[in-house]
Amino acid sequence: MVHPKPPPEPGGGFPTGEDAVLERIRSRLEHRLGPPGPGEIWIGDDAAVVAVPAGPDHTALLLSTDAVVEGIHFDLALVSLCDVGWKALTVAVSDIAAMGGTPRHALVALGAPPGLELEEVADGLAEAAAHSRCALVGGDLTEAGQLVLAVTVTGQLDGPGPAVLRSGARPGDALFVTGPLGASAAGFRVLRAGDPDANGGSLAAAYRRPTARLEEGQTARAAGASAMMDVSDGLALDLHRLAGASHVGVAIDHVPIAPGATLDEALGGGEDYELLIATADGRRLCGAFDEAGLRPLLRIGVCRSDPDERSVGDATLPIVGHQHRF
Repeated sequence: MVHPKPPPEPGGGFPTGEDAVLERIRSRLEHRLGPPGPGEIWIGDDAAVVAVPAGPDHTALLLSTDAVVEGIHFDLALVSLCDVGWKALTVAVSDIAAMGGTPRHALVALGAPPGLELEEVADGLAEAAAHSRCALVGGDLTEAGQLVLAVTVTGQLDGPGPAVLRSGARPGDALFVTGPLGASAAGFRVLRAGDPDANGGSLAAAYRRPTARLEEGQTARAAGASAMMDVSDGLALDLHRLAGASHVGVAIDHVPIAPGATLDEALGGGEDYELLIATADGRRLCGAFDEAGLRPLLRIGVCRSDPDERSVGDATLPIVGHQHRF
């Protein structure tokens, strides 16, 4: 995002943050349309899970959509149009990774003011699609007052077993992340300052070109991860979301900070797109990552039985991160 902010406080008794608005919309839609079908997951996780009746054994289809908006998610003074295309597709693919899935196809709706070099945006989309092995099959183009891309991705689950949800963590589960955090927020900081430090190149790249942890998500699912989500809005806020969905507490004893980043950026900066994973068998999970040749997982804490326990070290886990305001 361009301007990371803490979640908004309730105003006039009505929460105005993204999570609260989504919950009201989810409740309204379920009241009007009914609950999800058997085995399906609709609003509330990184991606939706829907059944494909014509598929073998009622194959599950993953559906993800995400939007990036100029002035909210990127600043064209700091990133190229090619970077914008890369980020737009990658953040949608990351939601498929968070379910343990494999992306298959993408559609892009692109709105832009006249005169913008849209071929450069397309180059970034194509580079990200090739990197993620996700076919870009079509979309829509419209005139708009600012650059906006909305990307929808389909995915599938390879091998047996369901998608990994946010709601599966249990007391005693160990919590891991797939890499250090805060690099993207630090990259935004050094780019704005125009005077990157020794880590400026890698930090700027983390902000401009995030990576969807697809192999990590697939490996975690195969190794029996109980819950998973991508760290898109900041570790602290996403920990609160996972804990709330799973009805567990969390006790964090280690926050892995990317070189050049700060603790505040690691907890609340967002846009890291590392995976947050809960598991009842940490040894099995770490062994699977080692066997796959992936970076070693970083243990950050444990799930607790008291859902009100939300701690980092000796302090309360802050509710910091990015939520849109409505």
